[in-house]
Amino acid sequence: MKLIVCVKQVPNTTEIKIDPVTNTLVREGVESILNPFDAYAIEEAVRLKEQHGGTLTVISMGPAQVETTLREAISLGADEIILLSDRKFAGADTWATSLTLAAAIRKLGPYDLILTGQQAIDGDTAQVGPGIAAHLKIPQTCFVRKIEEVKPCHLIVQRLMEDGYDRVQMKLPGLISVVKEINTPRLPSLRGKRNAKSAELKVWNAADLELDEKDIGLNGSPTQVVKIFTPKHDKLTEKFHGDPDEAVEKIVTQLHKLTR
Repeated sequence: MKLIVCVKQVPNTTEIKIDPVTNTLVREGVESILNPFDAYAIEEAVRLKEQHGGTLTVISMGPAQVETTLREAISLGADEIILLSDRKFAGADTWATSLTLAAAIRKLGPYDLILTGQQAIDGDTAQVGPGIAAHLKIPQTCFVRKIEEVKPCHLIVQRLMEDGYDRVQMKLPGLISVVKEINTPRLPSLRGKRNAKSAELKVWNAADLELDEKDIGLNGSPTQVVKIFTPKHDKLTEKFHGDPDEAVEKIVTQLHKLTR
């Protein structure tokens, strides 16, 4: 099988900073980590490679510092890493991001399965995986909690739902996004860490992907952030005195006023 995993490097959730002028995340000097949901996608891809043979390529889009996350993927079992890095990619929304990743996947050539995490912890949109599938015009199944069967032409998977799960057969090539229930990610081995240091990193820019500037980055993003702010939380405390019956009546009266 030829497997591809798309990952994202995200700011540590305790270190998120916003540029007040551009309304984008400030990444310079901020601790960054592999998006936790993507670790499950890498693990599942490594398991598929171990069971069925093949190769695993991990792709990410971002600045040069994303190299550390891609090398982490090598230490976990990936064979090839590709960084999509170009100032023209900056400011991309989920549409432009998925378009760019799809272009890189086309450049790689034939593949069997693309895996992503269910969402990124910094955006929480869960849109990039489905967006990639839409651009590539391939089947997709989101929120996969288990892969039951792998055949040359299809997969049978369990898709997590609010009231249980659906059992879905999906044609290949295709894309799945996985949830954390699917596995327990492994820790990198010593051999994996050594391989990560020496692995070749391919870096592709907009010209390599033959993408037009109007279709990528901020120019190619139909959605843009107009304003970012921290919601204001006001707390109002009121005490009710008297015997229990009087207190209950006062509370009920006050609740009626608040719900009108």
